[in-house]
Amino acid sequence: MDTEVLVVGAGPTGLMTASELLVAGVAAVVVDKLPRRSELSRAGGVQARTLDALDQRGLLEPLLATGDYPTGAGHFAGIHFSPAHFEDRLLWRSVPQVAIEAFFEDHLATQGLHVRRDHDLVGLDQDDDGVTATFADGTTIRSRYLVAADGGHSTVRSLLRADFPGRPGTMTVVAADVRLSGAGQKMSHTWGADGTWAALFPLGTDPQGRPLLRLALGGPNRSLPRDVPITDDELRDGLDTVFGSTVQLEEVVYARRITNAARQVAQYRHGRVFLAGDAAHVHLPLGAQGMNTGLQDAFNLGWKLAAAVHGWAPADLLDTYHTERHLVGVGVLRNVQAQSLLMDWAGTRDPDVLAARDVFADLARLPSVQRHLGDVLSGMAIRYPMPGSHHLVGRPAPASSHEFLRTGRGLLLDPSDQFAKVADLWSDRVDRVRAGEPMLVRPDGYVCWAGDPEELEPALGRWFGPRR
Repeated sequence: MDTEVLVVGAGPTGLMTASELLVAGVAAVVVDKLPRRSELSRAGGVQARTLDALDQRGLLEPLLATGDYPTGAGHFAGIHFSPAHFEDRLLWRSVPQVAIEAFFEDHLATQGLHVRRDHDLVGLDQDDDGVTATFADGTTIRSRYLVAADGGHSTVRSLLRADFPGRPGTMTVVAADVRLSGAGQKMSHTWGADGTWAALFPLGTDPQGRPLLRLALGGPNRSLPRDVPITDDELRDGLDTVFGSTVQLEEVVYARRITNAARQVAQYRHGRVFLAGDAAHVHLPLGAQGMNTGLQDAFNLGWKLAAAVHGWAPADLLDTYHTERHLVGVGVLRNVQAQSLLMDWAGTRDPDVLAARDVFADLARLPSVQRHLGDVLSGMAIRYPMPGSHHLVGRPAPASSHEFLRTGRGLLLDPSDQFAKVADLWSDRVDRVRAGEPMLVRPDGYVCWAGDPEELEPALGRWFGPRR
């Protein structure tokens, strides 16, 4: 074997996967077909559950120290949440994808893992022992497992001939990083009289310290083929239609057309190959869910691959990656499609759609509804299917446990020192700490036991393999 795990794709999902593997002491190689890291912002926000995951590894403060990243409470279908309803958690941060990639690539480099660029994958073969990846220059890399994090047009997915059901793109909208005058620095969604709409959210500042905004622009007669160049005049016309003369375009940093395609692979696992991030699911970038879902895929998968490499993974542990994350992906695609309908992305101004939006907007003013929608978008509503009846099982562990998860191992909170004997049987995989409320936490920060002491030992075996 050339390495234990080959990660194809050096975007946020691939880099997070590699980081998790290194934390667990597993050798990994990351390859990417691009000759250099992209300087485009692309995804623009980090949700609460992802911020928690970064904090669990001690990476959140170093990441936030790399720039000025505004906070916010987010929105659903352009209906904004009040931060007052989310005071018990970390608020959404406007950290663009380019900053995430730069941070993780530098972080991995300090540990001796450097992304291998100009690696264009052209072939893939797997057998009972491993996977052989072949590249355009004729070189090969042999690994025990392979993670496909190579984006929405995944080469790995194509080589696997993986079923990728869903809806193809039927329309496009413009997404651009811009500097504007007269727009302010708040998230907004505004419609013009003819159905043209403009969505804005802050991206922090450019290298000169000037405020940047992400502009999404769409509506009637604005859906053009993806290969049609986006001009300054096109953006100015859209802004004028929505805002009149109050908002002016000063600079376009970059712009692209995105589609409303909505697809998800039928299986996240194909033998020794695992699909993650946009390679597994594509959808409109609404609610800052795309990059975050990919990062959470990586956080779920990394420790499970490490367990398999180290030889203590229960027989079906790797299968739980599909079981847990595919269900999450289904929910993301569903809420994105609902949002695009309520936002009238096509700019139809259909009276039925507008009526539905008005009713929904009234409901969304209720604190309980805002809380629920915020939980859904941020990932805090996730409850993985696990044995156990306690209300905490399957949910994210409390923030007070984060400092004990830096090692990437399992965690048993044992404040009364009553589980020392049973915990010792798994002490090579699980740390025991006399703190907090009694619970067993997986390396990805999800509670897998709480409550009945009789259920602790079965839970240890279920998630951490045979006793030593």
